[in-house]
Amino acid sequence: MPPLYALRAFEAAARHLSFTRAADELAITQSAVSRHIRTLEEHFACRLFERRGRALHLTEPASLLLPGVREGFESLERACAPLRVEEGTLRLKAPSTLTMRWLLARLSLFRARHDDLEVQLTSAWMDLDRVDFLHEPFDCAVLLGTGTFSNEWHSVRLFEEWLIPVCAPGALGEKPWDVGRLQQAELVHPTPDRRDWRRWLQAMGLSDQVSLKGGQVFDTLELGIVAAARGYGVSIGDLAMVAEDVLLDRLALPWPTAVFSGESYYLVWPKARRGQERFERLAEFLLAEVAAMQLPKVELRR
Repeated sequence: MPPLYALRAFEAAARHLSFTRAADELAITQSAVSRHIRTLEEHFACRLFERRGRALHLTEPASLLLPGVREGFESLERACAPLRVEEGTLRLKAPSTLTMRWLLARLSLFRARHDDLEVQLTSAWMDLDRVDFLHEPFDCAVLLGTGTFSNEWHSVRLFEEWLIPVCAPGALGEKPWDVGRLQQAELVHPTPDRRDWRRWLQAMGLSDQVSLKGGQVFDTLELGIVAAARGYGVSIGDLAMVAEDVLLDRLALPWPTAVFSGESYYLVWPKARRGQERFERLAEFLLAEVAAMQLPKVELRR
């Protein structure tokens, strides 16, 4: 077997196609990466990388070597992960809108009640909610999904996502909107693919009557909600995410019917991670907060 440190340098350099970026990742010098690669090339008696202009490319032997090396390191990571734990700390990843509108305030309460357990929260923009416990520095995550997760994870469903139109209170008028008002409105789209408005309109049987063309397009639910609150149009929001603003009259519901998106928010964590009691305490707390939520009274449609 060649040296493990040399294989590690090879895997990083092959993944980045850059000795410099591999060196940064491994916290060594670029010349050290080059020496490790030479060690492997001497061991296998073949070239592993070649330069074409400024670009670095794998040779054919390197392409054959890489999948097995990568699989081997992933297996080692999985074996070591359960033992890598900081007692009294949970590193949590969560979507940005959920963080700002629901999770952050509740984690402050959790810390106050559980001073022996620190939750380090990282808010991340995720077009598709995902977490890689093997390569990302997180112990648990809150994800929006259908509940189909890895068999190696525990998952606890927190609450369902219910889509509902939102606008500034001044744009509401004296009564709920009809199709005509919606047709004339400037639609605000929280995602570039306009999927949330599309889901709501399909469930309401209005897809043929309300056009999705035009309107302002954003890349997070939070930006869409803020734009609506400031009077730039009518956005589509998550009922739980807008509940507080509606109750405080910072947002209004022009069409008080919420549609189930088919997805829910889940707390997930690896089964093999040490200190399972920490995750269970957090899950129990969040479920109690969900049960105490006050949502606007609207029609719910699945």
